[in-house]
Amino acid sequence: MRIRTDIILRVYLAYAILLVFALAIVFQIWKIQQVEGEKWRAMADSLSTAYVTVDAVRGNIYSEDGQLMATSIPRYDIRMDTRADGLDKELFYSQLDSLAWHLSNLFRDRSAARYASVLRNARENGERYFLVKRNVSFNQLKKIKEFPIFRRGQYGGGLIAVRHNERIYPFRELARRTIGYKLPTVQPVGLEGVYDEYINGESGKRLMRRIAGGVWIPVNEEEEIRPVDGCDIISTININIQDVAHSALEKQLIETNSKWGTAILMEVKTGAIRAVVNLTRVREGVYKEDFNYAISYSSEPGSTFKLASFMAGLEDGKFDLETPVDVSKGYAVFHGLTVRDSHTIPETITMQRAFEESSNVAIAKAIHQAYKSDPEDFTDRLRKMGLGQKLDLQIPGEGRTRIKDPKDKDWYGTTLPWMAHGYEVLLTPLQLLTFYNAVANDGRMMKPQFVTQIQRNGQPVKKIEPEVIRERIASRETISKARHLLESVVTDGTAKRLFSTVYTIAGKTGTAVIADGSKGYRQGNKQYQASFCGYFPAENPQYSMLVIVSSPTRGGYYGGAIAAPVFKEIADKVYSTRPDMQPDIREQYPQLAAMFPQTESVSGNELLTVYRKLNIPLTVEEEGVWMIARPTGSALRVEAKNFQAGVVPDLKGMGLADALFLAENAGLKPVVTGNGKVVVQSPKPGEKIKRGSPIVLKMN
Repeated sequence: MRIRTDIILRVYLAYAILLVFALAIVFQIWKIQQVEGEKWRAMADSLSTAYVTVDAVRGNIYSEDGQLMATSIPRYDIRMDTRADGLDKELFYSQLDSLAWHLSNLFRDRSAARYASVLRNARENGERYFLVKRNVSFNQLKKIKEFPIFRRGQYGGGLIAVRHNERIYPFRELARRTIGYKLPTVQPVGLEGVYDEYINGESGKRLMRRIAGGVWIPVNEEEEIRPVDGCDIISTININIQDVAHSALEKQLIETNSKWGTAILMEVKTGAIRAVVNLTRVREGVYKEDFNYAISYSSEPGSTFKLASFMAGLEDGKFDLETPVDVSKGYAVFHGLTVRDSHTIPETITMQRAFEESSNVAIAKAIHQAYKSDPEDFTDRLRKMGLGQKLDLQIPGEGRTRIKDPKDKDWYGTTLPWMAHGYEVLLTPLQLLTFYNAVANDGRMMKPQFVTQIQRNGQPVKKIEPEVIRERIASRETISKARHLLESVVTDGTAKRLFSTVYTIAGKTGTAVIADGSKGYRQGNKQYQASFCGYFPAENPQYSMLVIVSSPTRGGYYGGAIAAPVFKEIADKVYSTRPDMQPDIREQYPQLAAMFPQTESVSGNELLTVYRKLNIPLTVEEEGVWMIARPTGSALRVEAKNFQAGVVPDLKGMGLADALFLAENAGLKPVVTGNGKVVVQSPKPGEKIKRGSPIVLKMN
């Protein structure tokens, strides 16, 4: 019995000891959490550090003429460690109101009292990473660093500036889809996407410390490993031409209430894309760049494809420009389906005239007759001319291209005549323009180019030279005839409204019926695609261009009426800014060679500068501050005009500015009526001057 009692006592003793140990552990836990918590949390914080990635500044994208199309600017989130080591209670509260006033005065989004209140609450709550203001500019940050408390830096005043980079596009919608973008959750687009490897730069590293709540804050103000900024991209886009093209296309889309449109301007010799516009209607009268039709949209081109069909027939010797073709009925039937012309020509015409009038019947009959026994010859010829292949562009997303083959399952008895006038084939706008550009370039097909150089700190990293896709798409004879056809469309055909005596244009109109998916070509509610593709000046092509306007609902739908005016407006601007493309005025207008502008009295320097700039022949007898010019035979005779001191100057023939200058210098008070040039003055020239007296100048 005694032994059993000892055992029980020992068990109780063991339980007692365990209880004491348990109470000791609980006490230590309480002590660590409540008494020494700050100490241990601070120690834990100091041991919880890690390096995080710091993004580099993305490189800029420049236009061909040196203007910024995309750039990155630094922005900062301003945060505050209200419990920073050097920020004691006395310092914080003594300068809080002053800091709040400065913040309110800088941002003007809160009152000084409100700023003081939120900062005070942050301090009382022990905030170590309190957000003061987002998206602060660099100049604002410089001012903030001089504010009370914050001027003491991160450890003395709790100021933490977290940098991030904001991508901006100074020209907004201009070439927006071509420039592209890079977003965290979206597939990169355009130049921003394809050249991301260069633009992105090399990331840096920054040491961060974890504080209570799992928030990470920078240990130092500067990065430990500084990022390397990205390279700059030099594009082929000319921003001034891009602006004109955008404006011209947008205006036409609004006027015709069209669904979308694209305009592309290419430099003939190099393939450089100087402007590319892609506009989609987002609501009535409002268009945005949200899809790259120029590169990605595949469609049946319609009548602009007739150039390829004509060239195939010419190259293979199937017909010539003077070959007759009967289009008098205005239609032709192939395997039960009818091809029609938009207007009837009641006679037999030549193939050239058929091209000028854009006759569907003529080219369908000619191609069907020439190739019906061996249609593969036709499709092979098209491919040899560079059609049906992708261009491997610098910008991704190129649309599908297709030239049917007689072996294809969807090759029908009607396919050949329908292909002849631009159906049952697929091309993107840029693929079609590249073909026309090759014709303008004497048969040499150039790859469309969007970027010419990659630079770092102004020094070339990579140069991208123009690339030839195909040295010759057809014989010189065929190219010559093709160019003649395109010129005759403007002088005598469907694009006569483009004819100009100032410079020459060559090209082809196009009007295509748009297929509506599985519904096909709807008879009750047809939609059309109007286009014009060509180049200028016709005799020495410098630029090629394609304009497409899709689904217009006002003002018609033919290419000559809807797309051609946009082409002309853009071409006019380009031509007017290229003096090297403009012939001497005496060569262009020989009948005006002897008609020289006569001047009575103008600034000598200005007169000589203008006449020499215009290449007007001069005979300079004597130079002076003021000069007169009078025609003598085949040249202008220019001589100095001197004014005698103390007498009324001869102001007749002068503009207002010059007349006022001379009159006031002579001591007279001018009284002016009318506008233009001085035709009458009183007192008359040569009279003695009475200083301060009026001189009446009648302008006309």
